Amino acid sequence: MALALQAVEKSYGTQRVLQPVDLEVADGEFLTILGPSGSGKTTILRLVGGFTRPSGGRIRFGGVDLTDVPSHKRPFNTVFQDYALFPHMTVADNVGYGLMVRGLAKSAIRGKVEETLEIVGLGGLLDRYPAQLSGGQKQRVALARAIVCEPKLILLDEPLAALDAEMRRQMQFFLKDLQRRIATTFLFVTHDQEEAITMSDRIVVMDKGRIEQIGAPTAIYYSPKTPFVARFFGDNNLVAGEVRNGRIETPMAIFPLPANISAGTRAVLVAVRPEKIEIGAVAGGVDIACTVEETVFIGAMTQLRVRPLAAPETTLLVKKTSDPSRPPPQRGSKVTLSVGTDAIAIVEAAP
Repeated sequence: MALALQAVEKSYGTQRVLQPVDLEVADGEFLTILGPSGSGKTTILRLVGGFTRPSGGRIRFGGVDLTDVPSHKRPFNTVFQDYALFPHMTVADNVGYGLMVRGLAKSAIRGKVEETLEIVGLGGLLDRYPAQLSGGQKQRVALARAIVCEPKLILLDEPLAALDAEMRRQMQFFLKDLQRRIATTFLFVTHDQEEAITMSDRIVVMDKGRIEQIGAPTAIYYSPKTPFVARFFGDNNLVAGEVRNGRIETPMAIFPLPANISAGTRAVLVAVRPEKIEIGAVAGGVDIACTVEETVFIGAMTQLRVRPLAAPETTLLVKKTSDPSRPPPQRGSKVTLSVGTDAIAIVEAAP
């Protein structure tokens, strides 16, 4: 069943924290709301969960209006950042708590809990207490508690924020795999772009209470529609330019106009991903003569900061796969960069 937010907004007194939002989440979709602190992403999650009432608009699920339905009567469950496990209860009791509240028989609860813990890979830990678990295990217990009651929608409020980097990466793949296996809609909130890219079917990028862009991870990454998305969603080289005479003029180079961009004269931003820039002239690309300011080895990738000779006030970031047999150009050297027409995105807004 689909979730629909229709002109949903939220204010606290005179302060509006969420502008009117229209959003649909498809049945079985993994949708991530991404944005910095104060962007309104958690407000949406709380509104959907029924923890906060909207100041305007309607929330529907499967065509049923849930706007005035209290949290405990909505067919949703929430996984919080702090896990919210009962420290005095075992893993089994934590996971089965919701079933107990619903009045299921103890034998039925035990069987369902065992089955669910097997799904999240914790089948041998039923009798442990939260204090005896790692951070990743606690997160899986919280997930098991959320899915054991078979909700129609699971809300996840930055659930990986407290984990270390390696555990976060493991849990990202685990969460996406879990969502596929149980075929349940996930509404995930994060400020981490990597999490959003790794797990999502679609991403909603938010800023200052507004939706900036909605799309698949590849569309958001390679085709940002606003300056905020271009700057926020990963590293991006942004250069002010102007569409004029069927081409894009920038201080560092002139680019041919992509076929999908209208030719009317106007100011734009040219966005180029660092990994899409080639070192050395490439057939069909636009050549840019540069001076290398910095070369940094960061493991699998090597990062260069360069300045175009034609626009020394501009700094470009270049990322290439590290190759010990081909040392990268060093600080002070002159290089030619090549940018293909398919490597640029045009942001139709002034910076």
